[in-house]
Amino acid sequence: MPKSKRAKVFNLTQVTKKNREHKDKLFQNIRDAVPEYQHCFVFDVDNMRNNYLKTVRHELSDCRLFFGKTKLMAKALGQTDSEALVPGIEGLSRYISGSVGLLLTNRPAESIIEYFDKLTHVDFARAGVAATRDFTIPPGVVYATAGEVPAEYDVPMEHSIEPELRRLGVPTRMVKGKVVLGDENGEGEGYRVCKEGDVLDSRQTRLLKLFSVCLSEFKVKVLA
Repeated sequence: MPKSKRAKVFNLTQVTKKNREHKDKLFQNIRDAVPEYQHCFVFDVDNMRNNYLKTVRHELSDCRLFFGKTKLMAKALGQTDSEALVPGIEGLSRYISGSVGLLLTNRPAESIIEYFDKLTHVDFARAGVAATRDFTIPPGVVYATAGEVPAEYDVPMEHSIEPELRRLGVPTRMVKGKVVLGDENGEGEGYRVCKEGDVLDSRQTRLLKLFSVCLSEFKVKVLA
């Protein structure tokens, strides 16, 4: 039986692929901007978060930040003496690789370095990143932060979360309306969610988020 012409699926979330015109525009924007600024920095971002990067753009609104293909950005600056937009800028091209960006500014170089040295935001880890420390859920009544703060300042984990903990592999149970791991008096072994250096998977990152444990740090490093 022939398929109905009405039974068509249209993807409404399709994203337009960046074309040659977009790349040419980025190239030209960099070429136009460089002569207007005194300093050009190459920087790298650890644990990229768009919301934190928007804050950086806002706080450095008198500067220009560029992200794009590294080969394109290096070509825009110039990779040889003859190609360089300004004398000496070709020396930055060897640092333009990986997940890096360019910052053009008229602020004193020392103030930019100081700004990035102080800039840090902690956030929940994403799958694929390495754990920066161990985290274990202690035995007994399970608290909202799993021992990250003293019990007198913590609250027991909500009973509605217990099914998800079991689904994520934590052998919890309900005892008198409280979520318990092992013995309710704190006897037995805890449950290790991760150890330092582990490459986290989605199950581990979900558990860390349930217990409000932040293992990622958004930080900008100046490379050159």
